[in-house]
Amino acid sequence: MTQPTGPDLNKCCAAGGLTRPARQVHLAVLAAFTVAGQPPPRDGLERIARAHGGDPGAVLAELAAADVIAFGAGGEIRAAYPFSPVPSPIQVRWAGGPLTYAMCAIDALGMSAMLGRPVIITAAEPGTGYLITVHADGGRARWEPRAAVVFAGAAGEPGCPSADRSCGYINFFTSARAARAWARHRPEVTGTVLSRQGALHCGIAEFGTLMQAPQPAGLPPR
Repeated sequence: MTQPTGPDLNKCCAAGGLTRPARQVHLAVLAAFTVAGQPPPRDGLERIARAHGGDPGAVLAELAAADVIAFGAGGEIRAAYPFSPVPSPIQVRWAGGPLTYAMCAIDALGMSAMLGRPVIITAAEPGTGYLITVHADGGRARWEPRAAVVFAGAAGEPGCPSADRSCGYINFFTSARAARAWARHRPEVTGTVLSRQGALHCGIAEFGTLMQAPQPAGLPPR
């Protein structure tokens, strides 16, 4: 998630502002996660960029600047919001799909709407390891335990990638009390406790249309 409470750098909005080559690479990365749980290799991204008339270096730099994909020092993908290429405390599964990991709780809650299918989210509460399970189906969700919430926080400079500024501080908790207790011990983190429905709405707003292909010029939006 980009910010703890607002859509200023919403990933759907950011993706909508990409050039066509960058957007095609972005969609290919997301699609690869839905099939294999991992992104394409670097040379695959470069081939896609060239196939759509883009300079690979410029395209990857654009994706990083828009913060829809975060790259490591070696050029590897370290975040393709909402997906994490490495295991995180938040697993997301769906029928017929691979095991995937979410960058944060809001990212996980947006996946069902983004994919157009029900998903099962399993998360470990920070500090305790207690499990939270969410069965999400678009705008509906069943939470276990029923008192579970999301704490949406951030730390560090606002210009940092979401992977560094906020993803590690947006987590599922078994209760609002547990979330506040965790936050009290981390004064460097600013944020708020979101209700179950509020967190779900944030996830849908952030990621719900992220995998919709861009419309050809001259056609009305769907």
